[in-house]
Amino acid sequence: MLKVGVVGLGWMGRVHLRNYTEMADVEVVGVVDVDPKACAEVAEQFGVKTFTSLDELLENELDAMSICVPTSLHHETGIKVMDKGINAIIEKPLAATAEEGEDLVKKAKEKGIALMVGHVERFNPAVERVKELIGDDVISIQIERVGPYPPRIQDVGVIKDLGSHDIDLIRYLTGSEFKSVYAVSSSSLGKHEDSALITAEMENGVLANITTNWVTPYKGRRINVACESKYIQANLITQEVKEYSAFSTYDKSYSVREWPLMFREPVKEELTQFLNALRNGTPVPITGEDGLEVLKTFDRIFECAC
Repeated sequence: MLKVGVVGLGWMGRVHLRNYTEMADVEVVGVVDVDPKACAEVAEQFGVKTFTSLDELLENELDAMSICVPTSLHHETGIKVMDKGINAIIEKPLAATAEEGEDLVKKAKEKGIALMVGHVERFNPAVERVKELIGDDVISIQIERVGPYPPRIQDVGVIKDLGSHDIDLIRYLTGSEFKSVYAVSSSSLGKHEDSALITAEMENGVLANITTNWVTPYKGRRINVACESKYIQANLITQEVKEYSAFSTYDKSYSVREWPLMFREPVKEELTQFLNALRNGTPVPITGEDGLEVLKTFDRIFECAC
């Protein structure tokens, strides 16, 4: 039985909480949020104990903490949690800046505890299938992640909110680091950028392109991978994957294979693997170092995006 807590009861914090309460081998010690209404709602819905401050929650025995506060508070909250020797999973991105991310990674090493970053799309069955299908002949990866403006996001723009998923996914799918990256962005709805085009070349030669925005009236999440031997198309919302054979110049045709997947909630799989790593003493699937690489890539993007 692992004892866990949740700090931050926004949309994602409540998803973490719901999943923890559905796990038979997990005890939710308590949750905390600055909004008394949010605390009252989850206390009634999930029957969990609420605390008025993080310090009060940290007085209890805890094995792990989900940190689901706004990005600007990740560093302060993460340091305070890990100072108590508590393993942490921090929602993406790891921190607001690379410097803050380095502090968090350093603290986890200093305390000898696990630090995981919640880049949840890695646990999407469609992404897992794409990873299985691609070989060493990848030419390019294109990712579209678009949707309407989310009023709940106030402290970062679309690059750090939505784009962080795909910066991580490109590293994961290619197994390579960014060699060069270029981006342009625009702001039309608020103080942060709400539309961005990101183009990159990886160290292994794979080309990558990310289209992300908050100006599309519908939610879209798609990955297209061009390989020398095939073409792979994935819809991350419906969790559908199609594999196209190489185009035949002889008979002007290609074949299409649809890969059936068992629909699965990515957050549940993410938290399950996090807790299993704690139980087994094995590395977490997405490390603090992984999250730090995303933050470093942000810096390179913002150097040219305007």
